Amino acid sequence: MAKKKTILDLYEMKERGEQAVWMVLYDSIFAGYAEAAGMDMVLCGDSLGMMVYGNEGTVPVTMDQCIAHCQGVRKGAPNTYLIGDMPFGAYHISCEDAVKNALRFYKEADVDAIKLEGGVTVADKIRAITDAGMVVFGHIGLTPQSSASMGGFKAQGRTVESAKAIIEDAIAVYKAGARTLLLEGVPEEVCAYVHKMLPIPVYGIGAGADCDGQVILAADALGMFKNFTPKFAKKYAAIAEVATKGMEEYIKEVKGRVFPAPEHKYKVSGDQAEFDKLFAEMEEKFK
Repeated sequence: MAKKKTILDLYEMKERGEQAVWMVLYDSIFAGYAEAAGMDMVLCGDSLGMMVYGNEGTVPVTMDQCIAHCQGVRKGAPNTYLIGDMPFGAYHISCEDAVKNALRFYKEADVDAIKLEGGVTVADKIRAITDAGMVVFGHIGLTPQSSASMGGFKAQGRTVESAKAIIEDAIAVYKAGARTLLLEGVPEEVCAYVHKMLPIPVYGIGAGADCDGQVILAADALGMFKNFTPKFAKKYAAIAEVATKGMEEYIKEVKGRVFPAPEHKYKVSGDQAEFDKLFAEMEEKFK
């Protein structure tokens, strides 16, 4: 069984030029698949609001939901580096609030790091959490929790002005003590520049290949989420189609009395006459 990676391993991978591969998922079953496949890291993301609970975005997700799903992921992947996603409202009010909620992830879900969105505006929260001895993954660019203020799930940094804001966010996150940085939905040129500039691991999702690794949602990569597929996502499997076909076959067999077949049934142990007598007695009692 592979040894769970540490933050130092991630830095060594960066030094060697080895790509780190991680995936976003929300339960013990798929976490187990990820660990068996050799995934470097898993993120229990607040995108569970859309993928699990059917919300239009991530804003309604609560700390309790994130903790509960994170606990499941940890049980399914006990030897994989786990990142807990701080939901909207968990770190926006105060540094004290941010530290308190980050501690919940560490104490209740046994995470190896937490992730939060934002740059300059949350730098003080990042500093407070790192000063408390926890590992922070920064996340800038297309930040889903702030999608409403961005006008939707749109790529960021495509103009000189917005690229400047992303670079300033990256610098602020690094200086605040974040140990890694995730860039989402930005032009590859912007990601490449930030990657070259910062000494910490820089990862991408929809940010091109010039970085230290990639993350993708399991729901997108495995073809589970049919409502929307981002431009940057590649489908490596078609679980939705397989699952639908399987359910259709199940419906057909039950309605046609094909399932359950003899091999799916239990039989009584003992004398059948004894059971017949019992059934007759209970029928008489029921009248």
